[in-house]
Amino acid sequence: MSRTLTVPVHVRARGKAPRGPRRTRRGLVIASFLGPALVVLGALVVYPIVYTVVRSLFDRGGQQFVGWQNYVTMFTNDTTFTAIRNNLMWVLVAPAACTILGLIFAVLLEKLGWKTAFKLIVFMPMAISMLAAGVIFRGLFQENPQLGAVNAAIVGVNSVFSDQASYPGAKPRDGFGVVADQGVIASEGEVAPGSVQDFPLTGVRQSNVPEEARDAQAVSSVSGTEISGTVFLDVIRGGGGVDGEIEAGKKGLPGIRVDAVAADGSIRGFATTGAGGEYTIEGLDAGETYRVALPAANFDAGAQGVSWLSSAFINAVIILAYIWIWAGFAMVMIASGLSAMDRSLQDAARTDGANEWQVFTKITAPLLAPVLVVVFITLLINVLKIFDLVYVIPPGASKPAANVIAVEMWTVSFGGGNDHGLGSALAILLLILVLPSMVINVRRFREERGR
Repeated sequence: MSRTLTVPVHVRARGKAPRGPRRTRRGLVIASFLGPALVVLGALVVYPIVYTVVRSLFDRGGQQFVGWQNYVTMFTNDTTFTAIRNNLMWVLVAPAACTILGLIFAVLLEKLGWKTAFKLIVFMPMAISMLAAGVIFRGLFQENPQLGAVNAAIVGVNSVFSDQASYPGAKPRDGFGVVADQGVIASEGEVAPGSVQDFPLTGVRQSNVPEEARDAQAVSSVSGTEISGTVFLDVIRGGGGVDGEIEAGKKGLPGIRVDAVAADGSIRGFATTGAGGEYTIEGLDAGETYRVALPAANFDAGAQGVSWLSSAFINAVIILAYIWIWAGFAMVMIASGLSAMDRSLQDAARTDGANEWQVFTKITAPLLAPVLVVVFITLLINVLKIFDLVYVIPPGASKPAANVIAVEMWTVSFGGGNDHGLGSALAILLLILVLPSMVINVRRFREERGR
């Protein structure tokens, strides 16, 4: 009869940590890896947050406990309210605009043969610091057309389509029968046909005198149904000459319209000055008198550009600079999502007769939704902390209109306010505004890991 030998085997429960020295050793290994990271995290993240919360409950010098007073001040101060309002505008406009443009650019990349060059052009601003981008845009939108490229383009286009010469600042020489009235320069009294009416003007810059202008030409003879004369710059470069007299060295002003205005205010005739400033209004009634006038349009400065950096437009300029920088980031992120997308669904939809818009709205955009959300939330967090562009682009007079929370926090703390209590309260407000976006991003990352 055989016997069976049974040997007891101890099986450790799965998932339970080893006991004794092995468990201690494992804990030390984990601590050696996590410990330094936790110390750095505590020193660079946790401690500053806790200190800022505590500091926000004290006065500007940190000596007296004031409780919630800094938070009350923050929400009742007009400057801070403007900063919060501007941050809200940034949140509503900038992330959405960057995401939409990035989506458009990413889709266009698939249709272009020169996609590498296009991607380089759109993404290149990301290589520029925000400070440098601010300097670039402040220069581009300067009001003076000689400094700002945008206004220079506006003035250039206007000059192409403008028919009349422009002599801004022109005014009549006093004492020679010519007066100015609401921008119009006219004869002081009535002028009968057959007479000569000259217009000696001053105040015109030499740079505004056209190159085709010649020395002023005096009118020699006039018929009984005409009024003639000369419109000229009554100044000789370098000085000299007799006021009101047509002399060598005095330039005629070409391209100026001259009207013959009847007593009832109607225009009975007009002429345009030639290269020497001479004009002749023909076909007038010999028995009637007229007032000879140079319309105000002759002296209109024309388009001189827009005050882009004024309070009315400054926020739009700064947001445009931000979009210029970050649209490339959105494009690259979304293009990566497109490249990883299963194209069989799109091909199937096209086979079933769907057009490109239907393919985009029903298939491409929904499949890209996770990427679009990540891009949007990343940009949302970024705009809440915007500082560089808002600090650099606005000139002094426009800074209050462009203020945001981050700039206000720096200003009240270190930019002359020296109120570290209020600055700390603003920092906590900024942290509270950023936290929801961070939580959403963390949840999405966890969902992605769980799939």
